[in-house]
Amino acid sequence: MEKTFNFFAFLSRMKHITRWGLMRNTNTENIQEHSLQVAMIAHGLAVISNTCFGNNINAERVALLAIYHDSNEAVIGDMPTPIKYFSPSIRNAYKDLEDVSKMKLLSMLPDELMAVYKDILFYDESSYEGKIVKAADRISAYIKCIEEEKAGNSEFKKAAEATLKKIQDMKMPEVEYFFRHFMPGFRLTLDELN
Repeated sequence: MEKTFNFFAFLSRMKHITRWGLMRNTNTENIQEHSLQVAMIAHGLAVISNTCFGNNINAERVALLAIYHDSNEAVIGDMPTPIKYFSPSIRNAYKDLEDVSKMKLLSMLPDELMAVYKDILFYDESSYEGKIVKAADRISAYIKCIEEEKAGNSEFKKAAEATLKKIQDMKMPEVEYFFRHFMPGFRLTLDELN
């Protein structure tokens, strides 16, 4: 009998991992839908970076990295940010756990595919591509805060302020462009969008 592999079946479980576990949510969000939004935003940021600021970022690779940026959470779940970054020792232990969970995912692939996916799962987060993915991840979190506040949930007010500060501290021109030209739409109703 031919050997089978569970990589993609395991990734399909991302839809069962909810985000914002410590917060009261008016609308739950899972890591699969979050990853799609991050990928779309990251791709857009890379296109903006290239078109408006003369950079040469591989927008398709950035989108691919964003698709998989939280895939290890299918193994370990989503750790709330206040806990993940509570202390350096917790942050370092969680980083180690992330690496182990990524290796677990890689073990679910045939040998001939491992190198390709290792390059995706263990991308250089300090590269400009990695910074774009991180910016998109934070923008997605900020959008979630806006959506919750629009729904009357004040629980996300402090998270919105903290997330916005982290985004602004990145000082990335493509992010500033995105905020000027695209972010206002997230505060509109459907009728206003039309």
